[in-house]
Amino acid sequence: MKTLLKYFPYLVILVFLSISCQESTTTKKEESEENHSHEEEGEEQENSITTLTKEQQKTIELETATLQEKDLKGSIKANGFLRVPNNNQANVTALFAGVVRSLEVQIGDRVRKGQIIARIENPEFIRLQEEYLNVNSKITFAEQELTRQKELNQGGAGALKNLQNSESELTSLRTQKASLQKQIQLMGINPFTISGTNLQSKLILTSPISGTISMLYAKIGSYVDPTSPVAEIVDNSQLHLDLQIFEKDIANVHIGQTIDFNLTNNPETRYSAKVFNIDASFKDESKTISVHANVIGNKMGLIDGMNVTGLIQQTLNRSLVAPNDAIVHSEGKYYVFVVVPQSSSEAPHQDPHEHKEGDNHDKKDDHSHDNEEAEGAMKFEKIEVLVGSSELGYTSIKPLKNIAKDAQIVTKGAFLINATLNTPKGHSH
Repeated sequence: MKTLLKYFPYLVILVFLSISCQESTTTKKEESEENHSHEEEGEEQENSITTLTKEQQKTIELETATLQEKDLKGSIKANGFLRVPNNNQANVTALFAGVVRSLEVQIGDRVRKGQIIARIENPEFIRLQEEYLNVNSKITFAEQELTRQKELNQGGAGALKNLQNSESELTSLRTQKASLQKQIQLMGINPFTISGTNLQSKLILTSPISGTISMLYAKIGSYVDPTSPVAEIVDNSQLHLDLQIFEKDIANVHIGQTIDFNLTNNPETRYSAKVFNIDASFKDESKTISVHANVIGNKMGLIDGMNVTGLIQQTLNRSLVAPNDAIVHSEGKYYVFVVVPQSSSEAPHQDPHEHKEGDNHDKKDDHSHDNEEAEGAMKFEKIEVLVGSSELGYTSIKPLKNIAKDAQIVTKGAFLINATLNTPKGHSH
């Protein structure tokens, strides 16, 4: 116990020194971490700023300008297909069955409304004409009989019943004649030209609309009836474009908008259309709305059913824009270079040290050379931006860092300036 008391003062001193060393070590560590953090921040800021001498600016043909605000047109991309309205498609069919005796057109032929497409033959056609002629003869006899019965009835020699039978017979024959006359007209035959020596055995099929023959279903010698079409005609003058628009884009589509589109198998040729109708309900389970547009201008090479890709033009709100050449794409991001204003303290100035006689003049020359390089030098800061739609050489941008309204951005040479930032630099130790 006495021994412990003897060394107690020394133990207190040792504990005190140990605590002091730990505090010193902790303080130095915190200072080191703080300095390292500042160095990283400074290095990051340094990596986004570069300086070009006057000679370098001349070499890359540097150009700058202030940011502008413009109204740019954006576009909505959508897929769809070409479609001809039902009113502009037609099948050539025979109202009466028969055998095809001639085809007057080929696939791809342009036809006009009423033009002969084919001729079919059936003995039934002759029977109808024969029956029509017979009814005409019966009507003539029935009219004479009715006149005779009227005269007898007026003289009191005829029976009223006979007169009434004559009137009924004449009415029935006239009805039968009207029916046969209509059927013959539907066959394409003029009933007033029919005679005993002018009976026609062939039925003429004509085009119900003007357009292009897109399909021939029959051939010479084949049997056709009202359920089997002979040909298909399509009028491409009213060709429609049907695009499928997703729900998120519906609010940006309206009647009258212009659509630029191209065929999936021919992307080089551009066509135009104008929106005339927008469906009011979703299509199936796809959660898309059909947008209908009339094809305008050139329709060469367009056929019903072709797949297309369209861009619906839309007007955006006024936004900040930059020339396309001012925007640099690097590592998946977009940047612009803003000129850093030069403060008065950074302006070139005279060397404050006086040179005495006998001093080394090489040092004086070095200072003079440094001043020449500093004169006209410019600093540029690399600022990330989000890009939007592009039109006529300009792209809308949204800077992720505030840029002054009067700030100058690099409009020519931005790519080369970015290359100087990406060039590895040596480090002094």
